[in-house]
Amino acid sequence: MAELQEELARARKRLEEASGYLDLPRLRRRRAELEVEMARPDLWDDPAHGQQVGREYGQVNGDVEALDSLAARLSDAETLLELAGETDGAEAAGVEGEAAGLLVETAASLDRLELRSLFTGEHDEADAVCEIHAKDGGTDAQDWAEMMLRMYQRWADRRGFELEMEEVSPGQEAGILSATFLVRGRYAMGLLASERGVHRLVRISPFDSQARRQTSFATFGAVPFLEESGEVEIDEKDLRIDTYRSQGAGGQHVNVTDSAVRITHLPTGVVVAVQNERSQFQNKAKAMQILAARLAERAREERAAEMEALAGPKKMVGWGSQIRSYVLAPYQQVKDHRSDFETGNVSAVLDGDLDGFMESYLRWRRSGGGDAVGLG
Repeated sequence: MAELQEELARARKRLEEASGYLDLPRLRRRRAELEVEMARPDLWDDPAHGQQVGREYGQVNGDVEALDSLAARLSDAETLLELAGETDGAEAAGVEGEAAGLLVETAASLDRLELRSLFTGEHDEADAVCEIHAKDGGTDAQDWAEMMLRMYQRWADRRGFELEMEEVSPGQEAGILSATFLVRGRYAMGLLASERGVHRLVRISPFDSQARRQTSFATFGAVPFLEESGEVEIDEKDLRIDTYRSQGAGGQHVNVTDSAVRITHLPTGVVVAVQNERSQFQNKAKAMQILAARLAERAREERAAEMEALAGPKKMVGWGSQIRSYVLAPYQQVKDHRSDFETGNVSAVLDGDLDGFMESYLRWRRSGGGDAVGLG
């Protein structure tokens, strides 16, 4: 009984902390504001705005209900423990068991809730524009890039996120040269920030007739996708817009169209291609949104670099340094070189089981590790 009382006290303290960092009073105020907004008869005159309001309400209301539910569960557990103290024998043991089960469920819910405290970036809640590029390793690297694409598709499915494929460039013999896709879901950007950098694969090459070991590299990038970005202004005169017939990998990745659009931002050299929308107009609109997201991220990185320069030199890791290694031979291991999180279950990771790596990265970043390298 004393042990359960201590567990209850710990859970109450954790809930109090969660209510603090999620700012429960602010959430309640915001929910009330959104309820007024949703009751407006003209809300859906602007469908995009209506969707945005509905989405925010769902998130805010979900947070409030989660915290209220945890408080109610802890209150129930406290009542059960009081009842157990007033009874004896088998009845007391049964009531204690029920209270213990409630506390276990509550602790698991608090674990999931506390992950929110690790999201400290300005755009961590945003959707993410992602890119994969094959690098060193020839055909093996292109195959590895396609394996990575499948890995993130499976991860998005696991989390219930929506993944929209925008453009895929097929490899010369196998795999892909590059892919651009959009991941929609709460905290998509905060989670996928952990994946930015160089990913290294070591395996027996399926493309080598002598079955030698091959090391391949591919890069993953992610920037916040904001439906309406006011951070950058794009002058049409700075753009070169080309249209072309999609040469994608067919139904495996994209719907082939005759209206693919490639936009080059001449001052920076940033190139965005979109080929998966239904029309040339839609492809251009999506490409402009992605371009704005990438230019906004570029501006943020430049500001951060200026601040780092003012702060003095820091130990940096070069772009060629991998953030994670996936070893299939001579042993089985996936290891993150920043957080040191590792697992021997390579097949599960390649099938989208990335949450452990992402959470470990976020904890490493909060501890200050992300300030020490140039890949965070």
